[in-house]
Amino acid sequence: MRKYSLFILLFFSLHLSGQVLSETQKLESLCRVWGFLKYYHPAVAKGNQDWNQQLFQKIEELKAITDKKELNVLYSNWIESLGKVENCKECSKKDDKVYFLKNFDLNWIDNTDLYTRNVAQKLHYIENNRNVGNNHYFGKGGRKIYFRNENSYGSKFTSTAISLLELFRYWNYVEYFFPYKYETDQNWNDVLQEMIPKFLVVNNDESYHLTLAELVTKTDDSHAYLYSKQISLNQYGDRKVPVEYLYAEGKLVVTKIYSNRFNEKIPLNIGDVIYDVNGQTISQMVNNFSKYVPASNSWGKIEKVKNFFLSGKQDSIPLKLERNGQNLVINAKTYFAKDILNDKKKLPEKWKFIDHEVGYVNMGIIKKEDLDEMYRNLKSTKSIIFDLRNYPNQTIGPLSHLFLPETTIYYMFTFPDTDYPGKFYSRKNIVGKKNPEYYKGNVIVLVNESTQSQAETTAMMFKQHPKAKVIGSNTSGANGDVITFKIADLDTRFTGLGAYYPDGKETQRIGIIPDIIIKPTIEGIKEGKDEVLERALLYIKTNN
Repeated sequence: MRKYSLFILLFFSLHLSGQVLSETQKLESLCRVWGFLKYYHPAVAKGNQDWNQQLFQKIEELKAITDKKELNVLYSNWIESLGKVENCKECSKKDDKVYFLKNFDLNWIDNTDLYTRNVAQKLHYIENNRNVGNNHYFGKGGRKIYFRNENSYGSKFTSTAISLLELFRYWNYVEYFFPYKYETDQNWNDVLQEMIPKFLVVNNDESYHLTLAELVTKTDDSHAYLYSKQISLNQYGDRKVPVEYLYAEGKLVVTKIYSNRFNEKIPLNIGDVIYDVNGQTISQMVNNFSKYVPASNSWGKIEKVKNFFLSGKQDSIPLKLERNGQNLVINAKTYFAKDILNDKKKLPEKWKFIDHEVGYVNMGIIKKEDLDEMYRNLKSTKSIIFDLRNYPNQTIGPLSHLFLPETTIYYMFTFPDTDYPGKFYSRKNIVGKKNPEYYKGNVIVLVNESTQSQAETTAMMFKQHPKAKVIGSNTSGANGDVITFKIADLDTRFTGLGAYYPDGKETQRIGIIPDIIIKPTIEGIKEGKDEVLERALLYIKTNN
């Protein structure tokens, strides 16, 4: 009985002291505290510390830590060493901002499994008396922030400590400044727990870059990417089959064949339907790329990876295809880009008449200075088709003045609060002006998965027209200005501002949902049809 009582006493003693902490638990807590102090503690946020060096030191000190008590002694001493935090009167002032708080989460401070009440109180005190105004690690330019004063240690793997620094740095960027953190498939807290062990076993340049790419992919944001030559060469290759193709119904349809400087015949025909590449279906290929290619949704993923489908490192790629009702197996030779002869493409027209009652505008080409001429010529039509299956040229404002009858709220942005990192505030955006002479005809907007960001916002503006109709397929679902920066000296980015409908309805990851959904088909592509445009013309014909 006495032995049993001693066992119970020992169990509760270990429980109260936090028991033995795993390596992941210790590093997870360090990542959070380091990132929080970086942006919140006045002395750290003003750049008075070599904050990277502080992290390296704490990573070393963690190796000797075994339980919650020791961990919190470390944190308590660390916070004390940073100096006294003065009372911040400005921090408690109320303002008229409308806050968006879905991303804001400092609940980890009150996790009693990791932090003592003493440390939690110190952290909350810093929150309530946080740094305001200038911050050494980020600035604000226009309506978005930018990161600064971050030391680069190069893109090569040099040590586990530096790899962890890059993980911690990026994770906290997203934690405090990514407006759609709350929408990721995997909870951002779980991402940290999953990625720490992966960064601990990184041991060469390739695994370093791939693990960074996997981390970036966890944002589920089509704006995001990680540019790495190492990944491009090793994962995707620098050779390709010299053809153009479109994706439809889970297959690839060849639409153009390029010649090569060796004058070799390409064993593919226009209209060939490729359903297997190197022993994999197209869906399997998409899944294989998914781990390292961020996208807001499945159709965005396909849009981002489809250019890799017929690329590789080998001098040929085995393909299975359907041609004229027959299934064929061929070996398609690949070429370096320098050996593929690109035909000079005739530039498409900025705008044109489809017939005397219907105008067409290519939004990827037309610019602000072209709009008045375009409108003078097309304003007499009964319908104008705006093709947004591309990226426009900052034409939202002037187009709204021509096509909308009055001033209107067409979307809402959320901005990061630089005085309270992690919080965002919202503001509704207005376009148009009082215009009795606005265009009275049908405004038809063509969209698909390549309609992204500014193109999506432009579609949202056009939707305010009384006779607007959006036709096509769901857009990319990545809307809002981007923040471009480096991680491990590699170019990367993510969406920096949140963009919503005026009522707060989301577009990120969903996209603009068309009024009439139509997607290209294999048969349509083989016949050279633009089925989305054809559906728009049918709508116009039946609604005039």
